[in-house]
Amino acid sequence: MATDRQRLVAWCFYDWGNSAFTTLVVTFIYSTYFSQALAPTPAAGTVLWSRAMGTSALLIALGSPILGAMADRGSNRRRSLRIASLLCIALTTALTFITPGQPQAVLLSLLLFVGANTAYEIAIVFYNAYLPELAPPGQSGRISGYGWGLGYVGGILCLLAALLLLVGNQPLLPLPTTTGFHVRATNLLTALWFLIFSLPFLLLAPAEPQPQKSGSIAAALADLKATFRALRQFRQVTRFLLAHLIYNDGLVTIFAFGGIYAAGTFGMTIAEVVLFGIALNIAAGLGAFLFGHLEDAIGGKRIILLTLAGLTIATLAAAMAPDRFRFWLAGLTVGLFVGPNQSASRALMGRLTPPAHRAQFFGFFTLSGKVTSFLGPVLLGTATAFFESQRAGIATIVPFFLIGAILLFTVHETTRAPGPCPQNFCRRRLIF
Repeated sequence: MATDRQRLVAWCFYDWGNSAFTTLVVTFIYSTYFSQALAPTPAAGTVLWSRAMGTSALLIALGSPILGAMADRGSNRRRSLRIASLLCIALTTALTFITPGQPQAVLLSLLLFVGANTAYEIAIVFYNAYLPELAPPGQSGRISGYGWGLGYVGGILCLLAALLLLVGNQPLLPLPTTTGFHVRATNLLTALWFLIFSLPFLLLAPAEPQPQKSGSIAAALADLKATFRALRQFRQVTRFLLAHLIYNDGLVTIFAFGGIYAAGTFGMTIAEVVLFGIALNIAAGLGAFLFGHLEDAIGGKRIILLTLAGLTIATLAAAMAPDRFRFWLAGLTVGLFVGPNQSASRALMGRLTPPAHRAQFFGFFTLSGKVTSFLGPVLLGTATAFFESQRAGIATIVPFFLIGAILLFTVHETTRAPGPCPQNFCRRRLIF
């Protein structure tokens, strides 16, 4: 039998493992490879990648609340986490074998990426829902920070492994370079990394009691309908989800286009983008570790507002950077604030969430992060195409941070969710 401490360590290392996907596939290596090698032109690649991100966001927005409700009703959260994680790993592996010149290569790679990214985000719904259950009382902020911090460390080390083994100037594994196989092989590395380091938590995640209610789609939809009606009674949760809906769009867009922007505007090679990604993840990991303890002291809301101010300034600096040096400074500043923003958001959601409906409410948390997240990539792609400038596209991220911060001011963090929720919690009038 696993101890609580063992489960908590395994939970944190799941972040270490799955971060390889966002770091190598979504942000730095495969997205850059797609725009430079698979797409007709880098500009076309930017637009196509934005559409793929938008499609994935829509699928996640539609699926995550329903699957979260099914998990709450059917007590299958652990099984759902395993299925979604393994599906992401399998589809990431398949990306390795899509080559330039292959019939429908662009379409196939985008379809595989959309599927992998959707499965990844769905897994996060069930993973995040374990945080309030596993973290000791009063320590959810620092535990969330440890998870994010370890995630960034894992991303750094996986990027470093990719650089040393596959895409560096003198890689230790001399794979064929004629069709870019050495770059696409980073997908195999990502899949293996994700599998190895997520496996402990996939095996040790607490089992739920036998389901007392039907876990069918129809029953889950009925629960969702009732929960939507109840959200107006959980006012602080609703306000926070609305703010998160906006500012997370900016984060999603940064993750999706950081490497593409570095390569397209500043002419960075894949190896240089990887080095940039390593530095960015070091900054993000330090930020998550340092701000995690501060968050427990001053509150998640203040940490999020502070990071949004920093992200606004850094994004503007990146859009206007005249040279690589100042772009690097702006990128490192983005990294420093991205980690604590995500960590504090997850911890704050855990504090505001009704205990008996964590998977469902974290489904709404994912929904709020995805339901409009197609807007950021689409606006960036549209601005890039209209002005024929990636700088103009990057500048469209700033309003998401500003509007999100304004909405977050209305959230009262000291208001807590009720204790164990009875089955008819949706019918109770709870004044927050």
